[in-house]
Amino acid sequence: MAASNPHMDLDPKYDDYDFPTTAPETKSGHPGHTTEEQDAQVHQLRAMLEQAGYKDRLDTLTLLRFLRARKFNVEHSKQMFIDCEKWRKEFGTDDLVTTFDYKEKPKVFEYYPQYYHKTDKDGRPVYIEQLGKIDLNAMYKITTAERMLSNLVVEYEKLADPRLPACSRKSGKLLETCCSIMDLKGVGITRVSSVYGYVKQASAISQNYYPERLGRLYLINAPWGFSNAFNFVKGFLDPVTVQKIHILGGGYQTELLEQVPKENLPKQFGGECECKGGCMLSDAGPWQESEWAKAPKWAKEETAAEKKEESVAAPVKEQAGTKPKEADSDVAAITEALQNTATASMNSTIPPQGKGEDVKADGLKGDAKAPV
Repeated sequence: MAASNPHMDLDPKYDDYDFPTTAPETKSGHPGHTTEEQDAQVHQLRAMLEQAGYKDRLDTLTLLRFLRARKFNVEHSKQMFIDCEKWRKEFGTDDLVTTFDYKEKPKVFEYYPQYYHKTDKDGRPVYIEQLGKIDLNAMYKITTAERMLSNLVVEYEKLADPRLPACSRKSGKLLETCCSIMDLKGVGITRVSSVYGYVKQASAISQNYYPERLGRLYLINAPWGFSNAFNFVKGFLDPVTVQKIHILGGGYQTELLEQVPKENLPKQFGGECECKGGCMLSDAGPWQESEWAKAPKWAKEETAAEKKEESVAAPVKEQAGTKPKEADSDVAAITEALQNTATASMNSTIPPQGKGEDVKADGLKGDAKAPV
C-alpha cells in the first residue's frame, strides 16, 4: 500500500513505498516539496511513458529524479528515461543484480577500493573510492573492465534498494543520495592517463542512468594544482552540482568529520572504525541491520519469477561492447581536472612536496595545509 504524503501526489499503482517519502530539505522539485505544476509534469511524463509501452520504474520518486536532472523539461526527461531503459536492456541490468558474482572483489580492492560503508551525519550511505591505488595492468590480470563496470552497476542497484530505503527508515526521512569520499592520494602523472578512460566511462553510467544520487562529494588528498584545474572545468557543471563538491588537501579530516561521524569513518581516514575483516569488505550500514533492512524488491521479484517459472533464469551474458553515452558529470569533470593537472605538471616544475589544497568547489580558495 502506498505511503501517505500530504505534500505530494502519490500513485497507488506505482508508489508502493515502505519508507518515508518526504525529503528533509525544502527544495523545489524534491519529494514533498513539489508545486502543482511539477506534480502535473510527473503525471504527464508517466502518461507519455505508459503510452510508449513502459511499465517499470514509473513510480513518483524515480520520475522526479529524471525530471530534476532535466530541469523539469518533460520531453528531455522522457528521452533520458527511454535511453536509460534501452541501456538497462542491453546491459542486462535487471538480471545482473541477481546473477552477477564478483568473486575477485577482494583482490581487485587491493588495487581499487570502492565501497559503501555506514552513514554520514545526515543518515546517508557513505561511498568511498581510492583512486591513487589503481593499477589497471595488475587488475586486468584478475578481472576485466566489463566485470568492473558490471560490479559498479550492481552496487548502484543495491544503493537504490536496499541501502537508501534502510537509511530512510532509520533516519525517519527520505534519503535519495549518498555522501561520497574520493581519495586522490597517490594520483600522479603516471596514473591519471591510465585510469581516465575507465573512470570517465563509469561516471557516464552514473550521470546518464542513475541521476540525482550525489549528495556531497569530498575529494581528499587533492594533488598539487588540482583546484586550479577544477576551477577551469567547473564552469561546465551545473551550479547545484558544484555546491556539493568539496576539494580538500592532506588536512581534510576536520571538515570531513563535520559530515561523517568519527565512529563511522574508517581509521585510515582519521576515523575510529575498524570493522572485522576490514571496512572495505564489511558493507556495514543500516541495510545490514535487521531493524531497518528489508528484502529489496528485485529479490522479491526474482523469487516470484522462479516460483512461477519453476526454473532458475539463465546467467546474464556480459555486454562487453556496450558503452554508455558520455556526458558531462561530476566525476567526469573531476577526472578531467586530474588529466589537466597531469598535463600541466609535465610542462612545469613541481615542488617535490606540493602542498594539499583545502578548498570548496564554490570558492576554490583556502589555506594550504598538509603536504600531499
